[in-house]
Amino acid sequence: MTASFEPVARHRGLAKPGTPRTRVWDLPTRLFHWVLAAAVIGLIATGLGGIMEWHFRLGYTVLSLLLFRLVWGFVGGRWSRFSAFLYAPTSVVAYLRGRGHPDHLIGHSPLGALSVFALLGFLIAQVATGLVADDEISASGPLTRFVPNSVVSAASTWHTTVGKWTVITLVSLHVLAVLFYVVVKRHRLVRPMITGDKLVIHGSAAPSRDDLASRLLAFAVFAACAGIATWIASLRV
Repeated sequence: MTASFEPVARHRGLAKPGTPRTRVWDLPTRLFHWVLAAAVIGLIATGLGGIMEWHFRLGYTVLSLLLFRLVWGFVGGRWSRFSAFLYAPTSVVAYLRGRGHPDHLIGHSPLGALSVFALLGFLIAQVATGLVADDEISASGPLTRFVPNSVVSAASTWHTTVGKWTVITLVSLHVLAVLFYVVVKRHRLVRPMITGDKLVIHGSAAPSRDDLASRLLAFAVFAACAGIATWIASLRV
């Protein structure tokens, strides 16, 4: 794969007939993406609507998914690993100036990577604070009895104010960014996250591993993560 920088702005995502497809997003990553999207939307809706039992259930689901993604970021498919989209500041600047590397058109672009890390980071913070939050009415996290009252108070304030609105803002910006790239820049972002395959316009790219063995590994990792989330949920009194 060439190491030279080419103007990404010229690449409109339009490929000639016969352009090879590469398996970029493995099935576990795709399932994670869509299930997380549905769960986060459900979390926002149940939180705003005060449907707390379902809010907790979805929270444990998101906790399972986030734990899985943290592990899968090291052992998953080539383009799902954090190392594939952990960019240096110089790469981000080059991308913004239209001199992005061809790899930026395969997996996450530098801006897309920042969006992913921001969403994951704030979702982790939101779930973590939710586990020790207490609304002093009818809902409290399963770990509140294990931390000081000062931590419970701070976590509750963050969870219901800054954290909540930050997640809503980031999700909204993420959706708007995807729409911008699809409608304006004509980049195919949604279909690859459904099929797993992406057109490789320039050169070639190493595909992500997505065979039966890797899928069974993903299932085992998620089962372990769901087990941890279930155990945490059982601590709720």
